[in-house]
Amino acid sequence: MRAVVVRSHGGPEVLVAETRDQLEPSPGTVLVDVAAAGVNYIDTYHRTGAYPIPLPFTLGLEGAGTVAALGEGVTEFAVGDKVAWASAIGSYAQQLVAPAAQLVPVPSTVDLETAAGAMLQGMTAHYLTASTHPVAEGDVALVHAAAGGMGLLLTQMVKARGGRVIGTVSTAEKEKLARAAGADEVIRYTEEDVAERVRALTDGGGAHVVYDGVGKDTFDASLASLRPRGLLALYGAASGAVPPFDAQRLNQAGSVFLTRPSLGHHTASREELLWRAGEVFDAIQAGTLDIAVGGRYSLDDARRAHEDLQGRRTTGKLLLTTS
Repeated sequence: MRAVVVRSHGGPEVLVAETRDQLEPSPGTVLVDVAAAGVNYIDTYHRTGAYPIPLPFTLGLEGAGTVAALGEGVTEFAVGDKVAWASAIGSYAQQLVAPAAQLVPVPSTVDLETAAGAMLQGMTAHYLTASTHPVAEGDVALVHAAAGGMGLLLTQMVKARGGRVIGTVSTAEKEKLARAAGADEVIRYTEEDVAERVRALTDGGGAHVVYDGVGKDTFDASLASLRPRGLLALYGAASGAVPPFDAQRLNQAGSVFLTRPSLGHHTASREELLWRAGEVFDAIQAGTLDIAVGGRYSLDDARRAHEDLQGRRTTGKLLLTTS
């Protein structure tokens, strides 16, 4: 079977698809024929070694496919079942062995590419809008990178809960995508001061919550965009980690709150994982959540997928497909 193997940390050039031995499930695990794998920023951190994994390893955490074989003791799934996952390392491959506890069933009406694109970002958007800051009717949410995979999902989920979305984008094309997803106002950060524009759009009040997956480049504007006692949810660092700062800044910004959440802490139990994934799939089936696939790449094109993602040349979700 084919798999994208990282043998040394570095840039996208280290991503090479290789032919590897067929896999066999061990007790408590499931062998899955992978249909598609999601491409996410955390994959770039694993690739560079920022989040170290012992070398060599097969990249990728997210995907969907069909159960091919069951390890001893697995009773929740059967061969032929459609499953998806968000935290099984080794997903950039034609086959994956994953712990059964990390897999969720995919409804029959949801195709596997949609499921692959919905898991990591979909559940992240779910915990951010339902748990980190439970969006209430009329809340103002500033969503950075509103035309990206996460931004489009956050926008839809905030709107579904009755919130108002102010999105940031870089181009007119991306503005159209953000507005189509439901953004009420869009700020082109290449042309306007984000914090000043947020203040103007909220009559000086500021946002109740800022969802920031960009990090270093947007952190100052995010803090300055909050209303007193607002919350900055820093869920990623696409532009780099936020440098150390004086906590007094949170007081000066209006006794605001800062959190750095992760999906793992919001799917720590089997029950919570199934609940979040179930709500994401329910929204997809109801037509209230659209998974916009912005690009499909073969396993041999994994390098190009990472280059496009980090070059901010993409919108929506990126997938590696195995067929």
